[in-house]
Amino acid sequence: MIDEAATWLRGMGTNQWASPWPDRDARDARVQQGLDDRRTWIAEDADGPVGTITFRQNANPKLWGPLEQGERAVYVSRLVVSRRSAGQEIGARLINWAGHRAWQEWGAQWIRIDVWTTNFALHRYYINQGFEFCRFCDDTEYPSAALFQKATEGILRRRRCDCKARKQLPRGS
Repeated sequence: MIDEAATWLRGMGTNQWASPWPDRDARDARVQQGLDDRRTWIAEDADGPVGTITFRQNANPKLWGPLEQGERAVYVSRLVVSRRSAGQEIGARLINWAGHRAWQEWGAQWIRIDVWTTNFALHRYYINQGFEFCRFCDDTEYPSAALFQKATEGILRRRRCDCKARKQLPRGS
């Protein structure tokens, strides 16, 4: 799915994932580590994988400062949606699922993500998902230096409202 997304991104005029960072072996090792550590989740439908997300409790100290590291948060990475499933809000649902799960498991107050520095369309996507831009990290060599966060409170409130609304619907609706 990552290679499929990289091909699509090249057609969108961004250099994101134009080549694996810092190289293919290191990228593949990070992906495998996420799977081995049970931090990577794959969403599937009847036709196979539709998306993937990796999340963890601990911040990358090269990106997030000491004050941020002291806050309870979930750090999301490698959010990828298959092209055949694009436009179905799978990415948004995976983000909110990770935020809700992290809130339940360790009281996460924030969902945080580092985003490809030069992919401004992706920056807009996260803002449209309720994230706020925090800043660019100081590491100028790191390609995903745009830091975003959103509060888990908003997704928790929405989930409660969704549940309440469903309860009020008559059967058969």
